[in-house]
Amino acid sequence: MSIISKPDFHPAMFSALRNYSMDKFRADLVAGIVVGIVALPLAIAFGIASGVNPATGLATAIIGGFIVSALGGNSVQIGGPTGAFIIIIYNIIQMYGLTGLAIATFMAGCILMLMGLCRLGTVIKFIPYPIVVGFTAGIALTIFSTQIPDFLGLTLTEAAPADFIGKWKVYISSMGSVNWITAAVSIVSLAIIIFTPKISKRIPGSLMAIVLVTLAVWVMKEYFGVTGITTIGDRFGDIKGEFPSPVPLKFNMETVNMLLPSAFTIAMLGAIESLLSATVADGVTGARTNSNTELIGQGIANMVVPVFGGIPVTGAIARTMTNITNGGRTPVAGLIHAVVLLAIFLFAMPLINFVPMACLAAVLVMVSYNMSGWRTVAGMSNNPKGDVWVLAVTFLLTVIFDLTIAIEIGMLLAVVVFLRRVTENTTIRVYGEQLDVAADSEMRSHEVLDLARGVAVYEIDGPFFFGAATKFDEMMRVAPHEQPLVRIIRMRRVPFIDSTGLHNLQILIESSHRSGIEIVLSGVRDNVRDAIHRSHIDALLPRENICDHISKAVVVANRLAEKRAEMAGESLSAM
Repeated sequence: MSIISKPDFHPAMFSALRNYSMDKFRADLVAGIVVGIVALPLAIAFGIASGVNPATGLATAIIGGFIVSALGGNSVQIGGPTGAFIIIIYNIIQMYGLTGLAIATFMAGCILMLMGLCRLGTVIKFIPYPIVVGFTAGIALTIFSTQIPDFLGLTLTEAAPADFIGKWKVYISSMGSVNWITAAVSIVSLAIIIFTPKISKRIPGSLMAIVLVTLAVWVMKEYFGVTGITTIGDRFGDIKGEFPSPVPLKFNMETVNMLLPSAFTIAMLGAIESLLSATVADGVTGARTNSNTELIGQGIANMVVPVFGGIPVTGAIARTMTNITNGGRTPVAGLIHAVVLLAIFLFAMPLINFVPMACLAAVLVMVSYNMSGWRTVAGMSNNPKGDVWVLAVTFLLTVIFDLTIAIEIGMLLAVVVFLRRVTENTTIRVYGEQLDVAADSEMRSHEVLDLARGVAVYEIDGPFFFGAATKFDEMMRVAPHEQPLVRIIRMRRVPFIDSTGLHNLQILIESSHRSGIEIVLSGVRDNVRDAIHRSHIDALLPRENICDHISKAVVVANRLAEKRAEMAGESLSAM
């Protein structure tokens, strides 16, 4: 209750405007214009690839980008449609239509906002890196595969199914219908995108390709009678610059239940990508993102955008980095980028109709190449085998099935790998007769403690959770040559203990008492001691049997062992 009553909502815009100046505005103006120009072809391409029209992609970039900049927790974050959502959006539209997409996006916005209000922004950052790399590479390959028909100008023998393998079967069977003029347009567009940055870093390669190739194709059609090159106007009809009007969304429990998995996937992917983009930006600018505010801002954006018929919004790494490299340092640059896109939408939209679909396919092929992170994937091949398996499984599930399954199975596999790794690194050592207090520590002077006969020290090194607890239990069950009189459980290196560890500790104390064996705890950390106290396990032991240092524990154990030995001797003499 207190979390929601005091939300961590502090938009970067508010703090930026306190010390704003004309110099900052000039820098933001230049950056905003450049980012707006860069975002134009991407918004159009992502919209078309997602299964909506170009105007929807642009409207999403305008509305979503404005809200993310105005209410987000990062000063330089640029929001809008991204390639990561393409496959998810396309599948939702195929199954539930545009209405279903709008409802799923709104629900995702609510989930993101709730995550921010519950201060889960920092938790999202802990998603294992192999999972992020795996599903990003999988999405990249999937995007690439969707662009093959437009890139090659294929006339498909049948409608391409949604699944990856089925899609490529149709592509292969249709390879005889390649339109070589369209393919040439795609290759030229791709070459311009690749080589433009080598000439000028300030001119976006995608924009240069669209301008030059669109002009060339128009000349070829008008003056040379070239046909067969499909344009946006040919595919979607005459698109006008009319900003969409808000439309109310209609909800019912059946629809909510049906779309909840899709909404959750959109929310998780949006949270991961936006916070990943913010983290990268922080590394360059030296600033610090308020991750909870960022999630709330992203949530509001995704709640507003579908009302205008838009698609999901998140932080875009490429556009954010473009903003930074061109001098943007405050959210004002993001607002200007949205205004630039709005101006293009209202006054230059008819020109978009002339853009060849092959050129947009080339833009998306380049996007998929950059998303793939193949160098990162290749570099991770030398990482621990568990991480490689997580990456590979996440990648294959993303490609073959869908992102929801990939994230769920990837997270489960990552948890299993982590638990196995922690369990393997949790060691239990047994000492008898003598104990070097300074062993495995930074102490230079060594203090050797003599252990009385019948005293055994069991040192746990690592978390005492359910995996290690089982290992500890198995060690205790192995009967030593001589049953000890006193067991010292040394816990100086136990950072935490879970319910299974507490249960096993309780069973050990009770079974030891039944066998006439005393238990002494040593070096228990405060948080572990609190857990033991809350579980009432400390009530099973005398207060002096819980010691803060091993030297005290050995004194107590030696005294108990000697007392037990004397009692045993007296019993024998009485006989």
